[in-house]
Amino acid sequence: MPNALVGHLTFQSKDLGKETTLLLTFDSDMPGMYKDYFPVAWRVTTFGKEGIYSMVVTYKHQFALSKSQIENWNITGAATAVEINVGQQTTLTKSGQVFSFSAPEAGLHGALVAINHTGEDQDITVGFMTPGQFLPKPALFFDNFKNSSKITAQFTPKLRAYITSEYQEGAILRDAIQTLPIWEHDLTALEQSTIWYLTRDQATGHYTITRA
Repeated sequence: MPNALVGHLTFQSKDLGKETTLLLTFDSDMPGMYKDYFPVAWRVTTFGKEGIYSMVVTYKHQFALSKSQIENWNITGAATAVEINVGQQTTLTKSGQVFSFSAPEAGLHGALVAINHTGEDQDITVGFMTPGQFLPKPALFFDNFKNSSKITAQFTPKLRAYITSEYQEGAILRDAIQTLPIWEHDLTALEQSTIWYLTRDQATGHYTITRA
């Protein structure tokens, strides 16, 4: 596939007054969320109480599907993956103990489509490629992908930021996070590189993220 554009998000803080964990995930309101599929803790970083801290998120504007490896509702890796574009489909097969995705071909307009022809139910993820890495960073998790069935994902990459220390990176979120997001943006609408300031009101404890 042609080289995808690389995006950069930088979150910075200074003297927050409290150790703070920032979680980024794609959990915007989409049909079937927490029933047919689940968001994944895409990036998680802790900022210190005092001093200057920075979280840099680098990703490609390139979707990918992965045959997930799961342990205790945490994504620990992938057996295989394939880069795929919106409007394409791929088929997952298994030969012996080896999983493979077929080369993507024209599929359903406006969607990513995966077909399971492995002979067994499977777990897969939709994610983004990262420069310098072979495997993508998972964003959405589909469990119990039935054999001989099809998954159709119409995924708008609307990223949200939360203040929470309840999850580690790669955790599958089985229920909605019990706090409101403090930031939300569609990655496709952002400039290639942006910087954001994370601040905390010392009197109220309220967090905000603003553009630098």
